[in-house]
Amino acid sequence: MRRGWAGTSVIRGTTALVAGALLVACDGRTSRSEPETDPGSATPLLVERTDDWGLDARQSAGFTGEYRLPEIMGSGVVVLDADGDGVEDLLVLDQGPRRDSAAPDRLYLGRADQGFELAADRGLAHPGWSMGAAAGDLDNDGDIDVVLGCWGPDAVFRNEGGGAFRDVTEGSGFDGDHLTTSVALLDFDGDGFLDVFLARYVIPDPDRVCGGAAGKREYCGPKSYDPIPDALYRNRGDGTFEDVSVSSGIAGEASSGLGVAVADFDRDGRPDIYVANDQRANHLWMNQGDGTFREEALQRGVALSGRGNVEASMGVDVGDVDGDGHLDVFLTHLMGETNTLYLGSDRGLFRDASSRSGVGGPSRDLTAFGAALLDLELDGDLDLVIADGAVSSDRQRPGTTNEPPLDVYGQPNQVLRNDGTGVFEEAAAGLGTFASIAEISRGLALADLDRDGDLDVVVTNVAGRARVYENVAPRAGRWLSVTAFDPALRRIAVGARIEVRAGGRTFVRLAGGGWSYLSGSSPIAHFGLGEVTEVDDVLVIWPGGERERFRVEGIDTHVRLERGAGE
Repeated sequence: MRRGWAGTSVIRGTTALVAGALLVACDGRTSRSEPETDPGSATPLLVERTDDWGLDARQSAGFTGEYRLPEIMGSGVVVLDADGDGVEDLLVLDQGPRRDSAAPDRLYLGRADQGFELAADRGLAHPGWSMGAAAGDLDNDGDIDVVLGCWGPDAVFRNEGGGAFRDVTEGSGFDGDHLTTSVALLDFDGDGFLDVFLARYVIPDPDRVCGGAAGKREYCGPKSYDPIPDALYRNRGDGTFEDVSVSSGIAGEASSGLGVAVADFDRDGRPDIYVANDQRANHLWMNQGDGTFREEALQRGVALSGRGNVEASMGVDVGDVDGDGHLDVFLTHLMGETNTLYLGSDRGLFRDASSRSGVGGPSRDLTAFGAALLDLELDGDLDLVIADGAVSSDRQRPGTTNEPPLDVYGQPNQVLRNDGTGVFEEAAAGLGTFASIAEISRGLALADLDRDGDLDVVVTNVAGRARVYENVAPRAGRWLSVTAFDPALRRIAVGARIEVRAGGRTFVRLAGGGWSYLSGSSPIAHFGLGEVTEVDDVLVIWPGGERERFRVEGIDTHVRLERGAGE
């Protein structure tokens, strides 16, 4: 029997009790694998562990010559604890060589001693073309379920316990045949059950032919197709879902959605939805509390660039990058544009700080998709990891891993380090194969896969391998990871805001998983704390707005904070 670490503190009231194998438990160890030699730096930051940790997933779809749009869009990866053993697992999505051919998504179960093993016959076989997914407890039974977004019918898998899944799509209320991209889970109506948001892209036309500047055939962009509205399904709590896309207002705006992030942007206790749209204005759906949403991206400053331009938005993540307590939004974009950082304010308004923050310049020569905010070196601020890869012919870059004609789509990935004030600088060395090879990278997710207290990185690649990278950055501080748990619902409180006060600073994270592109990170909130010796307290703002404060004893550990047990 595989187990998680046995050092989790479960906070009930103001005391800390030791419990065994509860979610991802950390015992305070700071040991880590010996980093490989990196010829580009004396201080490695990321080291590839794909082979060492047993991840052998490779995307089945390749170049067919038909220039089908979804094949260059790739598929994602989701972090989840599928079998409930306290060790996080990976679900790596796949596309078939053709839309109507099966390419199994792969579930890799995490081993207690480090690494993964492929789990066969777990019921996640899906005949469709998987794009994105989300994992969460849809029926509040204590097990993690999965929703797949596909090119074709979407799918819902119920976890029967122990990581054995059953396809329950038929009769669930999910229907239609669309190009769904990212998937997000949220309790938008406050009834305790997780609802499902599906970002929809366009209606692909197989007869559409597009050419590049030199007359060479290329993949068509989204403006070549008709847009389609996103979808919202309300969880009835009985295993079925109601399509409320029209009644909620979500279907009122047709666009080309790729990345999705859910957060309470106006601090009213209700989850809002941000959608990164490709070559169309982005959407910010503000929850009105009556089952409807109002689209407010333009008036809040996150629809367009600071210059008023529509951009090709791909991936998205949300976090407090400048330490002012307000949520900021990071977006990835097409080569020739720049990645965007919108800084939030106390009024729920945003301003484009892409140039001043330093995120814009390093991205102009690259097309970026997956992205995530993390505290790489535990110094107390959020850095950026970004997955890059072109969608039209670029040039053959050094270290390309793709065969012709896909060899001109590969690009190196990037890491941008935060100086503590929300100003970023690109890391030029210490990244190993993360940035020294040129692949068509797409999905990106974070988790503490080796349970040493920092976040590691998983990346998926078009017509290539999924790769995993261990975070070996020199540590500049201490850490804390937090599971915000609602015992009445028997699940993580998706959407909870967690604030840790330590060393005169307040660190903000969200529970329920990061967003990126077609992917989902660990639902556990992870904090780098810098040079502190203790945590003053932790404030959890639960979905609905209820606030509870907890005393946490010790650092460099994992705690589970239970709703109703704080002050």
